[in-house]
Amino acid sequence: MNFHFLEILPSVPKIDFVSKRRLFVTVSLIINVAVILWSMPFVHGLNFGVDFAGGTEIQVHFKEKPDLGKVDSALRKAGFGGTTAQSFGPPAEHAYVIRVGRIALMSPKDAEAAKAALSAAAGPGVLQEFHFDPEVGDKIDLTFKKDVPEARVREVLEGAGIHVSEVRPLVAKPGDFEETVITQGIADKVGKALTTAFGPKAVSVDRVEYVGPQVGRQLQVQGLKALLYAMAMIVVYVGLRFDFRFAPGVVIALVHDAIVTLGYFAFLGREFNLTSLAAVLTVIGYSVNDTVVVYDRMRENQHKFRGRDLPSIVNLSINEMLARTILTSGVTALSLVGLIVYARGTSVWDFAVAMLVGIISGTYSTWYIASPMTIWLDEILSRRQAKQPGKTGSAAGRHATANG
Repeated sequence: MNFHFLEILPSVPKIDFVSKRRLFVTVSLIINVAVILWSMPFVHGLNFGVDFAGGTEIQVHFKEKPDLGKVDSALRKAGFGGTTAQSFGPPAEHAYVIRVGRIALMSPKDAEAAKAALSAAAGPGVLQEFHFDPEVGDKIDLTFKKDVPEARVREVLEGAGIHVSEVRPLVAKPGDFEETVITQGIADKVGKALTTAFGPKAVSVDRVEYVGPQVGRQLQVQGLKALLYAMAMIVVYVGLRFDFRFAPGVVIALVHDAIVTLGYFAFLGREFNLTSLAAVLTVIGYSVNDTVVVYDRMRENQHKFRGRDLPSIVNLSINEMLARTILTSGVTALSLVGLIVYARGTSVWDFAVAMLVGIISGTYSTWYIASPMTIWLDEILSRRQAKQPGKTGSAAGRHATANG
């Protein structure tokens, strides 16, 4: 029985990828520099989500499709800054995710007024500690010398103009009575502002998530570390799998793909959050997969066609793997197109678009970034070694002969 397989390309093409490498590397360099400059905070910056910038994210449902300009205006009048509203889920549900950059409802001046009110109400020497950190958020830590009822604490603070969401008693050492006062009330304030603007029962608050600025900065650092660690491990793998002469090309290609994917969020102003970071890491893994396949064919062809120069080996290898690249990249892209079409307005839409940009960039970088860098590095090593007596020929070719 004969099996007939679909052939993307009926024969091995003869596209000259290598001859255009200077042009494409120059274009890629310009694009990368543009993305980096545009992503700088003093130029434009990334639109960091609550995960990285800190703030509060509120999921709300409207009875009818709202005017987003009216939503923004209502929240700004309520004292919130940096507000954004994005549809969430099916359009018929009128669900939106609202993000506000301003998270503190209590200023240091308000905290001083609260401290004075509690000291006066509790009596001399009863309030031992009063701790408020505006960087952490709307929270007060209290330590009393004697038991002060939670209701009394709430009554005193609200009398001082502080909105109290919750009073939590804590287990303390004997003689101390500790309480934590949560004063955020973000959901209540957002709900009140939207109800005032759109009318009673026109909007409901479903979910509230809060990330403090310190946590946001920590997540930024951890995200950058994740990217660097992933690239470092890939370099080690390529060095052990092939040769460390190939590693610089892989590193530059991965950095290129990460920056191009980042450019989608930078130039279009899309929110960059933990899901976006996951998209960048996924693109890096996908990109190195395609590069490794081409490198593997390059190594096979170096053994098969001994004596041929590296540029011709690279050209042949890319052309031989072109059908495989088109098939794998095309199938992955089709699945992402499905997500883009049917998941618009959901949290995975940006992930799918970023992945599609990254897949195109990863395929391109294998042809015009990683391979040219390998050729240039080989040419540099060959020129250096040619100056040494008794050593001639391509550095990569000699390495292939030594391993043959």
